[in-house]
Amino acid sequence: MATNLNIDSELLDEAYSLSGLKTKRETVNTALIEFIKKHKQKEIIKFFNTIEYDPKADYKKLRK
Repeated sequence: MATNLNIDSELLDEAYSLSGLKTKRETVNTALIEFIKKHKQKEIIKFFNTIEYDPKADYKKLRK
């Protein structure tokens, strides 16, 4: 899908040089992937401290 975007050229140039990727298109696509991953990781935080462990479970024994 071809799309025309008005992207801040200074930001794009900096991201392009930092990334070491071959094209600006790759840079934008990589930035979008990283943005999505970051925000999906934030969703996981709501599950912290919600798992109830069995106090009788011997986790060291289960590792073997």
